[in-house]
Amino acid sequence: MFKRTMLVLFVLVLAVSLTAIGCKKADEGDQPEEKGKMTILYPNWAEGIAVTHLALAALTDKGYDVTVKPIEPGPIYASLAKGDAELFLDAWLPHTHADYWKKFGDDIVKLGESFSNGTTGLVVPQYVDIDSIEDLKDVEVAKKFDKKIIGIGSGAGIHGNTEKAIKEYGLPMKQITSSGPAMMASLKKAYDRKNPVVITGWKPHFMWARYDLKYLEDPKGIYPKDVMAILARKGFKDEFPKAAEFMSNFNLKETQLYDLMGAVKEGDDPVTAAKKWYEDHKVLVNSWW
Repeated sequence: MFKRTMLVLFVLVLAVSLTAIGCKKADEGDQPEEKGKMTILYPNWAEGIAVTHLALAALTDKGYDVTVKPIEPGPIYASLAKGDAELFLDAWLPHTHADYWKKFGDDIVKLGESFSNGTTGLVVPQYVDIDSIEDLKDVEVAKKFDKKIIGIGSGAGIHGNTEKAIKEYGLPMKQITSSGPAMMASLKKAYDRKNPVVITGWKPHFMWARYDLKYLEDPKGIYPKDVMAILARKGFKDEFPKAAEFMSNFNLKETQLYDLMGAVKEGDDPVTAAKKWYEDHKVLVNSWW
């Protein structure tokens, strides 16, 4: 009887110990594996701002010490390659940023895709009566647009492709280098007055939800399809394995991304807006961990 009692006690003690260990591991699993800092770089593009600040909200909520910083795409790739920053969630690959990847790709790791169906091209309002880039070869047609294509920063891949399109199609037009917000201001001004305007556009972008637009057909295939790749510096996966797994699963559908971009509007505080969107969509975002 004594032996049986001791055996029962031993089993109970063992069960309690294993349960305690299991609970401890579960608790530990909810915490970030390191206390080190990480920096996420992003360009001043609507979709990049949105996904970057969503990542900031999610990682910060798990206890990571995260800083986000806006700079041009060229320096972003250079910083990742040098190990001076950790993440970039808006890399247009394999085509639009091909030159950057050729130069820095050997020293950068691709973790996943924040969006998998990116497109770029020349964009006009639906009320404009042309449908192809080739239509812009006509000087009289080009004059309707003041012989201008409103673009963004010269460091963007779409800027280089537009210069190529001007040459390949023989367009009597010039690309005006500006910024994402400046380009959108030009679009809004022309759209409100129903004036002809052609811009360098891409999907995903909130412009498609705000305005009735169309891509001009591109028979020469100058503007390719891409993904918004998530890139990291070498060593990130070893130092932040849980965060790396989260980033490898981080992916938004078009409607989800437009909803996020609608929340993180130009002029608003992106940190606050993205955090609210995160709180409203925790089931989705936490499924990526």
